[in-house]
Amino acid sequence: MSKSWPLVALREVMKKSEESVSIDPNILYREVTIKLWGKGVLLRREASGTEMATSRRAVVRQGQFILSRIDARNGAFGLVPEMLDGAVVSNDFPAFDLNQERLEPKFLEWLSKTSVFVDLCKAASEGTTNRVRLKEEKFLAMAIPLPPLAEQRRIVVRIDELAAKVGEARGLRQQAVEEAEALSRSTVEAVYQGLAASLGQSTLSDICTSITDGDHNTPQFSESGIKFIFVGNVSSGKLHFNNSKKVAESYFNSLKPHRVPARGDILYSAVGATLGIATVVDTDEPFCFQRHIAILKPNRKKVESRYVWHMLNSQTVFEKTWSSTTGTAQPTVPLRAIRELPLPLPTISEQRHIVTYLDDLLAKVYELKRLQSDTAAELDAMLPSVLDKALRGDLI
Repeated sequence: MSKSWPLVALREVMKKSEESVSIDPNILYREVTIKLWGKGVLLRREASGTEMATSRRAVVRQGQFILSRIDARNGAFGLVPEMLDGAVVSNDFPAFDLNQERLEPKFLEWLSKTSVFVDLCKAASEGTTNRVRLKEEKFLAMAIPLPPLAEQRRIVVRIDELAAKVGEARGLRQQAVEEAEALSRSTVEAVYQGLAASLGQSTLSDICTSITDGDHNTPQFSESGIKFIFVGNVSSGKLHFNNSKKVAESYFNSLKPHRVPARGDILYSAVGATLGIATVVDTDEPFCFQRHIAILKPNRKKVESRYVWHMLNSQTVFEKTWSSTTGTAQPTVPLRAIRELPLPLPTISEQRHIVTYLDDLLAKVYELKRLQSDTAAELDAMLPSVLDKALRGDLI
């Protein structure tokens, strides 16, 4: 924090707004919500006066600084945007008019995104567990570094420029990932179409020894035993056991062999918004699954599991799956439709060449995603560093 800048209590540069309005049951009002960690002031909903359950509400105006008494300690504050000028809030969302002759609103907005400001808000909050609230008098007594107005504006311009570059860099990296994913999908579809044109098509039932779903009897879950997974554990296209449950070994041992997953089997999401996603079992760990997952056991003499997985990811098969669904609230693809899904069947040798090619392409997409994630983390860490420099007066 710059030693040359005076520390000024917030009450010297802001004042709580007292504007309010009587609620008319016949008028539609906009309500405000504030995202945590400085993520912005947004529209919560539009509601009629009859839905307010109160006769009066506070009104907020563009450019005011607004906070949540409950979540200020979690960074829930920001400036009211133009689109929410005239919106209404409850007493838990006080808004403050700023003295713009001394304080540039955007300077305060950037300052409020710093850990120093959040820590001050934590210190200004009191109460027992689940009832901690920011105390207004303590908040207004908080002292912030306040450079001259011209310097505040210079700092805002520099931070805005850097934030725009950070956003641009993040956008370019994300665009690269999306383009790579699109290329991967189009390549799989091109391979599928080429094979189908030259070889014709078989069905999944022709190349699998068994296609069924999970046990229809919901088991009793226990603290220990065999892992039990749900659609969410396969809907990413890769098997994982996050948030799985456990069932007794006796239940697992009662399952028919065609319902027991083995390495190389394919699990297929058969219900809901993620319907049509295939996952290859890549573990020898015993587990079982809910009935909304189908299990395909490829005939290893005819087909490579990863070849089947890639072809199930083709746009043609995916669309065929969705065209076969039943139900509206929760679409479901029946087993008979899964068994009839069309797949071209080249020789095992050619399948292995195709798998190697498509796996290599997919590995490049995964690596690009990893780089995107690493870059996003680095970019996210950059802005706090910039803000820290600004507060020290070191931002050139």
